Amino acid sequence: MSRRNDISRRELLSYGLALGGALLPAFGSQVLADATANPFRESSTDLLIVGAGPFGLALAAYAQHNGINHRVVGVPMGFWRDNMPDGMLLRSTCDWSLDPMGIHSIDAYLNTLGKRCREVEPLSRGFYLDYASWFKEQKAIESVDQKVSALIPDGTDLVAVFSDGRRIRSRNVVVAIGFANFYHIPPRLSPMFPVEQSGHTCNLVDFRRLRDRRVLIIGGRQSAFEWTALIREAGAEAVHTSYRHDTPLFETSHWGWVNGIVDQMSTDPGWYRRLPPAEKEQLNRRFWEEGRQKLEPWLASRIDYPNIHLYPNTEVVHTHQRNQDIEITLNSGEILTVDEVIFATGYRVDMQRVPFLENSIMPGLEIQDGYPKLDIGFQTSIPGLFITSLAATRDFGSFLGFTVSARAQAEIIGDAIQARLESPQARPIKRLSISES
Repeated sequence: MSRRNDISRRELLSYGLALGGALLPAFGSQVLADATANPFRESSTDLLIVGAGPFGLALAAYAQHNGINHRVVGVPMGFWRDNMPDGMLLRSTCDWSLDPMGIHSIDAYLNTLGKRCREVEPLSRGFYLDYASWFKEQKAIESVDQKVSALIPDGTDLVAVFSDGRRIRSRNVVVAIGFANFYHIPPRLSPMFPVEQSGHTCNLVDFRRLRDRRVLIIGGRQSAFEWTALIREAGAEAVHTSYRHDTPLFETSHWGWVNGIVDQMSTDPGWYRRLPPAEKEQLNRRFWEEGRQKLEPWLASRIDYPNIHLYPNTEVVHTHQRNQDIEITLNSGEILTVDEVIFATGYRVDMQRVPFLENSIMPGLEIQDGYPKLDIGFQTSIPGLFITSLAATRDFGSFLGFTVSARAQAEIIGDAIQARLESPQARPIKRLSISES
């Protein structure tokens, strides 16, 4: 895994954090010129929210409602804009709004349009982006369009450092970065295809270049079939879709039971982790059945074309490059010739793939199977560092991978931060020794 080298040794020394060079190996020898050329510029806040997607925006709204001084960094709905395709339809419903206070809901937004929910479901990516923009405007949420390069502990604070030399100091930092860093390509398959002719669904969302091309999609859940339909509609010559299981059912997913669970999480944040293992498994299985073992009914007609070929219960066993053609052999014996390969193979949390954590405090973060260990307020082993969204599913359940939980996590984290701010005691963040680097 490549490392980003966004912090210089001089910057670390200015904070007194070099500790005999203990942290320096995490950054490498390359430095960014603009990180040291600019004068020292630092601002401070009580809460820094890293990420301006649904989870970050919901938390910002709750923080504002409770008078918590906060800053938001990140491109508003950046993953949704850059890593989801035009024409994508969501599995979200109209009652999965962002507002913890219930004021600026999707229904409220529809009222401004003179529309009803049944007129816009299934919700499109474009509609949800418009709703998020309206929500951000109604809540007067401002964000800094920057990426954090590193997060450095300094006493009881965390200091977010940007590549241009700016810093924001905060006692509380919430990482609400969503899915972007966690896309998964099976290690067995990745080396079998040329990099320039393959990629993950989250990195291939402009299908115009696939016109008149032959495409193989590996994966068999909602995104695989939706990409299959959209790529054909963009003019692909042929789309082949290979997956290791039976074809999922084209049935409407039922999510009405979810809101009650999420509301329960708001009032009792620790309820999920107290469940016996069998009940956790049953709950997660129900999410799996609704979200993964079903395909939206509107997809059925969009993949019923002669140039779409489905290969259930198959996997790739061999590939051969012939000029620009990729010859692919499936375990069923079929041989396909394609120009492009797309992995619709989902996401897998691995906190070491988050650059600004890898570049700084990763050694102090307790993780298990790639997930951060969180308390009932979403706080990590590093005091004042909170992590939410997909990375919180291990400790809070599968619904943290869905926007339905954005409101609940905002309340839980916001209340936990309020309690920290009102506490007269604050533990210094443990600094790293050489042996811990």
